[in-house]
Amino acid sequence: MHPVPLVATTRGYPPDGELAGGYAVENIHYGSIAVVDVAGRLLWSAGDPDFMTFTRSALKPFQALPFVLDDGPARFGLTRAELALLCASHSGEEKHLVGVTSILDKIGLDESHLACGCAAPLYYDAVGLPVPAERRWRTVHHNCSGKHSGFLAWCRLHGAPTEGYVDPAHPLQRAIRSTLADCVQMTEDTLPTGIDGCSAPNYAMPLARLAHLYARLAQGSADARLGAALGDLFDAMTAHPDMVSGDARTDLAWMRAGGGDWVAKIGADAVQAIGIRSAGIGIAIKVADGAVRALHPATFAVLDQLGLLDDTRRKHLEQYRAPPIRNARGVVAGDVHAVFTLDKPGSEPDFGQLIKNGL
Repeated sequence: MHPVPLVATTRGYPPDGELAGGYAVENIHYGSIAVVDVAGRLLWSAGDPDFMTFTRSALKPFQALPFVLDDGPARFGLTRAELALLCASHSGEEKHLVGVTSILDKIGLDESHLACGCAAPLYYDAVGLPVPAERRWRTVHHNCSGKHSGFLAWCRLHGAPTEGYVDPAHPLQRAIRSTLADCVQMTEDTLPTGIDGCSAPNYAMPLARLAHLYARLAQGSADARLGAALGDLFDAMTAHPDMVSGDARTDLAWMRAGGGDWVAKIGADAVQAIGIRSAGIGIAIKVADGAVRALHPATFAVLDQLGLLDDTRRKHLEQYRAPPIRNARGVVAGDVHAVFTLDKPGSEPDFGQLIKNGL
């Protein structure tokens, strides 16, 4: 199985415009989708549900899992909002900086111990503002500084060295790898390992395994093996989605639309994972070329095809359905829209529907 067309971009004149030519497809973004239940059974898919996918930041709740399993948040007095930051790709807003600094204070360290590097806050891109050229960024501004503060908290909890905590051989990373392998029922040596943008180890797995992780995360305390820990993570993320992402960010939009029923986490290079508690499902999406502009319409389409969007949710998320492409003058030159139809296992792709959707 291979990735299939998920999203197309168009260019042209609107059907009611002067030339009345309509939009024509200009680009096609391929990818894969997996929807599974809490037992890991594949329910719906597009493309290759076993596409080997680096999880990137979608892994963050499960990188925090060993710390939560060891009762670390309670030992250090972390608030629920601070626990959400351990799972975050935050925007570097003031509340995020205050939260990360608070975690570091509680474990007796400061931001000089963070090994995530420096990066401009995601806030500016999210709200469409230029990044201030005169600003100097600190490690706490990096979107992964919350995750890294949790890494350091695990080290302090276990008396492990803080130096080199992102090294794959460090006890922290060995604990994360072992816990993750057990969660996805893979051996550690079959989890492809890479270096993430923040220098921490990251792991690839079949897309359906990532979906299963989020199906379990969404069940929280109802999970038979990791209930208490997953419950704490789910509750923190859904209670504080603004800490997991930030203003004008998609994870904030998905979780607010879900009203406490949906847990969502994006990953770099167009990875999205969502767990739906009431439906007992997990969703994982990967756009093959890493184009984030294709990820959000694909995510909207999945939620829509699964019947999860009532009128209120549809209105709240409409901006992601088929976002317009605008030129430098702000003129609409086309759009970005989904072209796939989810299939049940064993069914053949509906090529007629693909043509109807614009391909």
